[in-house]
Amino acid sequence: MGESEVAGFRVRTIVSKYSGRWRAYRSLYNPSVVAEVKKTLQSFKPDVVHAHNIHAHLSYAALCAAKRYGASVILTCHDVMSFNYGKLLGLISPSDTAIPSSFQYHTNPWRQLREQRFRYNPFRNVYIRYVLRTYVDHVVAVSDALAEALRHNGISNVTTIHNGIDVSLWAEESGAIETFKDTYAVGDYAVLFGGRLSRVKGAPELLAALARVVKTIPQVQLIVAGAEDAYASSMRVRATKLGIGDRLVFTGWLTGAELRAAYHSTALTCVPSVCFDSFPTMNLEAMACRKPVIATCVGGSREAVVDGETGYIVNPFDLQAMTEKLTELLTNIEKNSRFSDAGYARAMRVFSPTEQVQKYEELFTPSVRSIVAQTAQ
Repeated sequence: MGESEVAGFRVRTIVSKYSGRWRAYRSLYNPSVVAEVKKTLQSFKPDVVHAHNIHAHLSYAALCAAKRYGASVILTCHDVMSFNYGKLLGLISPSDTAIPSSFQYHTNPWRQLREQRFRYNPFRNVYIRYVLRTYVDHVVAVSDALAEALRHNGISNVTTIHNGIDVSLWAEESGAIETFKDTYAVGDYAVLFGGRLSRVKGAPELLAALARVVKTIPQVQLIVAGAEDAYASSMRVRATKLGIGDRLVFTGWLTGAELRAAYHSTALTCVPSVCFDSFPTMNLEAMACRKPVIATCVGGSREAVVDGETGYIVNPFDLQAMTEKLTELLTNIEKNSRFSDAGYARAMRVFSPTEQVQKYEELFTPSVRSIVAQTAQ
């Protein structure tokens, strides 16, 4: 706990730690954190409080405190935790490989009770809806899909503002790319997959598709950018059983120049999540690095990746479609290049930080004007 300066901004850190079994309760009201938030609000006296990811430690009660101190309150939701306890699964099924035209996002309390058992809090979602309706001026969703999911679950005051990306920060660095390729022996038919590795990111489906691709492209590789944890080990076991164990290359968790080099060193990026993925960052990063993307049909990927123009949207359970799209973008250099250029142009045009900041300013400015007017009266 304390204060520091980061990039010219004053940053106050509040420490919180508790057992995850109490998350459904402490995420609503975390007394030690709320007390510190109140002290900060009292000393700083902000006109606008913009909150992110409050559902673990800051708690929804912090939003109430901010409103009571006179601030305009804006909450940006990056996931479904405002109405669900974890990843939202079951929107697509292995038995139906079609790409749905729409989804039913309403969560079933009985299903959550079965999944959470003693961690289930029957008042959690009711309280969250009350706080967002009463104490929050604007709820921002990072995708239209997330905005729709929030509305399906009783959270109505929602505006969509996509995450942005500064493409200039993802420019190609030849020296770093050569080093990355040499370090990990990356060839010409490499697919990038990564993030926080887990079952819901679609690794089993991607491995099954690669086991088919390898019959046509024996040199194909899957570059896995993620921590080499227990799930990474299970991926190795699965790949070995499929006969493609030697086609996996694990790099560990990557950031900065190494992460940029990973995108530039591979032929394409694959984001095959089987859960609701609100707006995967890998889509934008790949586009900023002039790489086509094969992305899931679930969540916000369809708002970043334009099917047939900057990449492909697939149902991860449709192994035939995933195999065909992977093979096509690995072997059709002209189409790969065309999709890459289109994705880069789209990232600059639609997802520039300037574009997103302007949208936030439009939310902030009326709130600040209102506060100034009330002060003057």
